[in-house]
Amino acid sequence: MASHSQRPQAERLVVGITGRIGSGKTSVGRYLTSTHGFQYVRYSQVLSEWYAKDPEIKNHLQEVGWEVMAGGMQSELNRRLVSQIWPDANVAVDGLRHPVDYESLKDSFAESFRLVYIESPLDLRWERLKGRSRYADFASFQAADSHPVERQIETLRTRANRVLKNESSLEALYSELDTAIPEFRKEGRA
Repeated sequence: MASHSQRPQAERLVVGITGRIGSGKTSVGRYLTSTHGFQYVRYSQVLSEWYAKDPEIKNHLQEVGWEVMAGGMQSELNRRLVSQIWPDANVAVDGLRHPVDYESLKDSFAESFRLVYIESPLDLRWERLKGRSRYADFASFQAADSHPVERQIETLRTRANRVLKNESSLEALYSELDTAIPEFRKEGRA
């Protein structure tokens, strides 16, 4: 796949964000957008648009994601996602779940691509989500967290350029991210 980067690779960043449910992926993506001016792209949004004919898609994205993954269509999902990324933009890509996602972004953006894995303990992730999510109880959260579509996420941890610990405040997580961004840029020039 040809690179979508028109600006020198050392200047552009495409940051893939991965981690378990409730780890802070969306918070990181939104922070990169609001504070650092990144375009924000989510795998779940691309999946929703792809299956827009189904008005209930948002209620069962894991199942649809699993159909795509198990059906060998992960490359097509990635093609659709990459086509939404603006040329020359710094980009935060939320929701990598499979090694094909990593490979597609790495192939498309070469030295501009960095992967961030967000790590957070199960009980803390549940505490963050229980008052504002679709999970009625801890058992439904655990079922979602162990869904087959979520099982490849751990394999991405070993490929991450940075593992960010999200064990306390969002400010602490954002501070780690603020340190990582200039380091990513420096790595691109090396």
